[in-house]
Amino acid sequence: MVAFVGRTQQLATLDALLASVGPINHDPAPGQCLLIRGRRRIGKSSLVEAFVDRAGVPAVFFTASGAPTDIELEAFTEAIRSSSLPERTVFDDAAPGNWSAALRQLASVLPDDQPSVVVIDEVPYLVDRADAFEGILQRSWDRELSRKPMLLVLIGSDLSMMEALGSYGRPFHQRGKEMVLGPLNPAEVGEMLQLAPAEAFDAALVTGGLPLICAGWRPGTDLWQFLSAELSNPVSPLIVSAERSLAAEFPDSAMGRTVLSAIGSGGRTFTNIARAAGGISHSTLTRAAQVLVDKRIVAAELPVSTTASKERRYRVTDPHLRFWLTFLAPHLAEIERLRGDLTLDRVRTGWTSWRGRAVEPLIRESLARLLPDGGLPAAPAIGSYWTRSNSVEIDIVGADREPVAKRLLFLGSIKWLENSAFDDRDLVALQRHRTAITDDPVPLVAVSRSGTSAAGLSAAYGPAELLHAWQRSSGGS
Repeated sequence: MVAFVGRTQQLATLDALLASVGPINHDPAPGQCLLIRGRRRIGKSSLVEAFVDRAGVPAVFFTASGAPTDIELEAFTEAIRSSSLPERTVFDDAAPGNWSAALRQLASVLPDDQPSVVVIDEVPYLVDRADAFEGILQRSWDRELSRKPMLLVLIGSDLSMMEALGSYGRPFHQRGKEMVLGPLNPAEVGEMLQLAPAEAFDAALVTGGLPLICAGWRPGTDLWQFLSAELSNPVSPLIVSAERSLAAEFPDSAMGRTVLSAIGSGGRTFTNIARAAGGISHSTLTRAAQVLVDKRIVAAELPVSTTASKERRYRVTDPHLRFWLTFLAPHLAEIERLRGDLTLDRVRTGWTSWRGRAVEPLIRESLARLLPDGGLPAAPAIGSYWTRSNSVEIDIVGADREPVAKRLLFLGSIKWLENSAFDDRDLVALQRHRTAITDDPVPLVAVSRSGTSAAGLSAAYGPAELLHAWQRSSGGS
């Protein structure tokens, strides 16, 4: 059950939807539909497989592959033939020639007197490759499938496409509920790996909360023991998961991979990214960056303050992918030569600097889940602030909206070092930066891995308090 630590709420949602499937003689449209989206290798398919296994009802599970339509239809037919649907032998006698016929035939073999489950995994492949698949699915759902006591589960890793599938103006609008499956959160990672709060955040950064990677971390061992073991195995999930995900995301876009690598290696501004990507043109970079943002792989952020700014910065949203792009991707050849020890030395050298930047978005999200708490109010927006020259950088900016706020609610600094507390010098620096963006006595907050010794702060948080924020909301990440 490793993959389902922290998935209690999602399993309960699936159970409730199946329980709400109505008897066919009492409800004119007893069927239910759920659209599940989440990035690759997050455990979507495994979650639904576990649900189907424990539901104990007739079910079929089909996974699209992006193949031509005739091959997909053949695989769909075979999935039904090998399923637990009681009338599945109908597909032995008549193989459908198109998706409209396939879904109509599927509806004819679904039981009328008991619930059933139909799962279509990687739906974006079908939307992308099969002509008018969305319209075909909508008509089949309205006319046949929804009239059966069944739960239809549609799964996809292309976040933007899955989000669009149920949006206004699209054929399947308002026909299904939606579930977003995220990674295991830091509290779930810490519980699974039996780690103290600070170490749980380290593990969350390296694994990205991906269940498959976490499964290779022996509970109770520290970060460096884990990395030493994984880097000595060229086919470990830590090494191969990101590469496989990117190959699926960008099968035909070398430029998308190039720009992503530039961002992952530390390029944050448009100019720096263009330089790291080999001096590509402004228009090419703009298009590639927009694809990455649309796919939710990259975030394009603006400073949060009471004045508008055009100083946009880019970052990789998945911390594991960020770790992989920085430390592993450039050195895969040496890992394959079984010299992962060299890679490990490189990680040790750059770890503190990399972690200090990578942990910031996770800390801001932790605060968003924690507040209001004591000296700080809840903030509709929690971001950061910077200038073009980086002469002023504020790690935490709580505001009433973003990026241009009407009111700043608090400002803060993050110091995430093992043996260095947030002290009076850090507070003075934060106060100086506050005067650069506001004349108001906005409350100040410190977040420190090693405690706080400065007086005059409105609030201070460490790893334990931040982790508690995730424990309170565990299950819905």
